[in-house]
Amino acid sequence: MGRGKVELKRIENPTNRQVTFSKRRNGLLKKAFELSVLCDAEVALIVFSPSGKAYQFSSHEITRTITRYKIELGIAKADDQGFTSMEVWRNEIEDLSRTIEALEARERNFAGENLSGLGMKELKQLERQLRVGVERIRSKKHKDLQEENTNLQKKLHELEEASTSSIILGSDSARLFQRIE
Repeated sequence: MGRGKVELKRIENPTNRQVTFSKRRNGLLKKAFELSVLCDAEVALIVFSPSGKAYQFSSHEITRTITRYKIELGIAKADDQGFTSMEVWRNEIEDLSRTIEALEARERNFAGENLSGLGMKELKQLERQLRVGVERIRSKKHKDLQEENTNLQKKLHELEEASTSSIILGSDSARLFQRIE
């Protein structure tokens, strides 16, 4: 059975308010983490408790995300701009380097190298991906062979027609030479 709709107003009881804050804060942090993982989003979350304590989650370096946010809004200081954009680019390069390393590791796995570090789930996924790849290759190969076969049959038919017409022309010219003599 589902919960009833919660009326959104300030909770007067301080104990209940603190418990609700803790539970909802944890849920919010969990959702931020899930969003960053599932959607590969850059997420930064800062929550201040009523007592002033700060809680944060960041999928990347939080200062980078805040700097990026400031640049997006155009509120980065003019003297900060060079350092800020350099920091953002440095972080972007680091992220791209990690992505390249991951893709190269995946490529080595596809080639059958470095499989010892993979678990059963990763091996099954790799096997499935290879199976799909092989089926695509076979399908493309079959299609190309059919096209080549069709083209060769057309050429054979054209050669047969040309051969037949040259035989007919050859016999007609031989008759002409016999009449002339």
